[in-house]
Amino acid sequence: MAQIFHRSTNFIARFSVVSAIFLIGLALVVVLTAARSPYYTNQNIVREQPIQFSHKHHVGDDGIDCRYCHTGVENSAVAGIPPTKTCMNCHSVLFNSSTYLEIVRESYRSDKSLEWVRVHRLPDYVYFNHSIHINKGVGCSSCHGPVNQMPLVFQANTLLMQWCLDCHRNPEQVLRPKGQIFNMDWKAAENQAELGAELRVAYRIRTTAELTSCSVCHR
Repeated sequence: MAQIFHRSTNFIARFSVVSAIFLIGLALVVVLTAARSPYYTNQNIVREQPIQFSHKHHVGDDGIDCRYCHTGVENSAVAGIPPTKTCMNCHSVLFNSSTYLEIVRESYRSDKSLEWVRVHRLPDYVYFNHSIHINKGVGCSSCHGPVNQMPLVFQANTLLMQWCLDCHRNPEQVLRPKGQIFNMDWKAAENQAELGAELRVAYRIRTTAELTSCSVCHR
């Protein structure tokens, strides 16, 4: 009986299977890489704001405490965006005729809030509470980065689930004394693992199993 398929068909079949596996693997790598890229996570991307407020100037140079503007950070799920009145507490005197700040003065006169562009945005299915992190020894810079060095604030971390879980599995790495929570220059000590373990007990932080339970962040 004559051979139906040419001898090269075996090679073509094997090559097709190997190529398909390679292309599927490549596609997975591309998707996973894209999902962790700044294009998707918005990490390190500076947002255009109605007025280019400099945290470096206000926090780094002038030493203004985070809580002066973000009043809800210690007792609320949200840190809070300051009303224009907070700006005018200083700028009714300082630079009160600057054309650059006219948009702030107009907001105050018209009682219409400035429309700030949100920098840190979590999906609607993720629950995050600022106050519990602050009161359990997690400092601002652990999540937001060195804000005191940012002329314009950007998202310093990915905010991906993996990033959150890395901390919830090992919170000792970021725990600091209560007096250092708002210190933007805080650095972990060489014996941070030991100090963090002591603070974990002092702050009564729950077990790793509880911290990594789905219901903690997805409610």
